Amino acid sequence: MRIGILTGGGDVPGLNPCIRSITLSADDLGWEVLGFRLGWQGFLEIDPDDEASVAAGTVPLSREGVRGLDRMGGTILHTSRTDPRTVPAGDMTEQVMRVLDRLGVDAMITLGGDGTLRFSAHLAAQGVKVISVPKTMDNDVFGTDYCIGFSTAVSRSVEAINALRTTVESHERIGVIELFGRRSGETALLSGFLAQVDRTVIAEVPADLDTLLPLLAEDKASNPANYAMCVISEGARIRSDADGIDDLSQSASERSELGVGQRLAKAIKQRLGCGTVIQELAYLMRAGEPDAMDRMVGFAFGGLAVQLLARGESGRMVTLSDGNYSHVPADTLLHGRKSVDVSGLYDASAYRAKLMRVEGMPMFLY
Repeated sequence: MRIGILTGGGDVPGLNPCIRSITLSADDLGWEVLGFRLGWQGFLEIDPDDEASVAAGTVPLSREGVRGLDRMGGTILHTSRTDPRTVPAGDMTEQVMRVLDRLGVDAMITLGGDGTLRFSAHLAAQGVKVISVPKTMDNDVFGTDYCIGFSTAVSRSVEAINALRTTVESHERIGVIELFGRRSGETALLSGFLAQVDRTVIAEVPADLDTLLPLLAEDKASNPANYAMCVISEGARIRSDADGIDDLSQSASERSELGVGQRLAKAIKQRLGCGTVIQELAYLMRAGEPDAMDRMVGFAFGGLAVQLLARGESGRMVTLSDGNYSHVPADTLLHGRKSVDVSGLYDASAYRAKLMRVEGMPMFLY
């Protein structure tokens, strides 16, 4: 059997361990593994009748070729944010299927977030053998409790938030730390909780400055060191914005306005009259090697994906549910939206995580 692998969407730590796991598991079965460069975009640039084009767009993966890969961050296959159905040339699904057919690829294992895996589900519906592997630092793929990259992003964020305390305290200011999370506030919620910041603003709950700013002022005044810390999701909204512009949930390069962290800091300065330390962690959250959790999940997801194909199963998405590795239909992510359980895990009036119950909850408390 010849299987293909690709990585799509934003890179995260843990992708390379998963690629290594897939390659080793497939090699144990005597299967051939072909990596496709640049996600679904790479398929659109391959002419299967041109050897040079195929060589530029693919990379054969072998046991020796993936040695040491688990220690590396990012993805050796590189990535893109492309859905072949929505490119300027129109729906290019047939081009993707043509490449798969001409290159003799029997099944695809696709590593990606919501966008990448939506097209994977589409291919599965066309009869292509596909196994989806969820990855995103936002942890917002519906149908799984965990996505590759989430743990490392949280670990990086907590480390950076606590490091920033030295500067914020030294200058007696309010620290505003903006974390990635356009649609889901899980990364900000958990990072803020673990770093024990004063307030956390998530994407799911608009910030009312008339409530939030007095709370931050009180936090600062009641702290013997005279400083306060606030974490905010990049996709959070400020309820009092008069212009109504809602492009802050877009990627950084597409925004026409200041990021929400900058806007919050500006309001703090204007209304409270105190200085701020503003830090957008951004891509540093996904940079560098994976932590132990993302290595472990990457290895496990990759092995499970190959095991499913070996059993003759396809059109599935591997998952972690209630602490157990499992799998669901590949189109599961189309039937819901994953976000913070605000009523159960967040005190919207205090802008803080709340743990009203712990017994029976999964490890990451969502």
